[in-house]
Amino acid sequence: MNDTLAGFVSFVSSGPGDPELLTMRAVDRLRGAEVVLYDALAAGPILDLAGSAELVSVGKRAGRPSAKQESVNALLVEHAQAGRRVVRLKSGDAGIFGRLEEEIAALQAAGIGFEIVPGVPSALAAAAVAGIPLTRRLTARRLQFVTGADVTGGVPQGLNWAAIADPQATTVVFMGQRNFPDLARELIARGLPADTPALLAEAVGHPGQKLLRSTVAGLARLLETEGPSPHPALIFYGPLAE
Repeated sequence: MNDTLAGFVSFVSSGPGDPELLTMRAVDRLRGAEVVLYDALAAGPILDLAGSAELVSVGKRAGRPSAKQESVNALLVEHAQAGRRVVRLKSGDAGIFGRLEEEIAALQAAGIGFEIVPGVPSALAAAAVAGIPLTRRLTARRLQFVTGADVTGGVPQGLNWAAIADPQATTVVFMGQRNFPDLARELIARGLPADTPALLAEAVGHPGQKLLRSTVAGLARLLETEGPSPHPALIFYGPLAE
């Protein structure tokens, strides 16, 4: 990479939020940044590594006032065109359900260089905290990540129901708490056993992280009765989510 990062954007993956899980490259880019545009889920002690950099919150949280994607794109271009070393700090791994492609397209249209610094996906961190593998020979041969909400907040249209109702796959649902009761009903109707193990992993990598083990039907009932947690959470289901 070029020794000078002026007018350059580093998309840095913050992992689940624990600074000890950052890559060495991520730490280096944060320490060298002049401005950091960070997601809500990437806030916290990781930002301490940015030193005197200008910190700009551009995070999105379901049901809360959030920065518009067009505004985030414009800020990235504006700071880079001013010759600043920019870090775009994203939660988990930047390439997983993080709208990375839209931000890259904005930089490419403006002729701005960038790099992607990968990180620990939140799903892998949650599985490690839970002490479970995500694959197993013969009974969990496939791992799939799906989003539980589309841009409107509803269950995504056009889901491959046969794939996500596969009882021999480990499935991880991102942003799925609110819609999981509806999702679970469809899955069970399409053949997924109601007693398939399920795991809700909440606030992984942060103080107060919590794991709740249940079944697909049991977790759906709980979320329908109590509503979603205010904290970010992942839902796992499949033969290993117990």
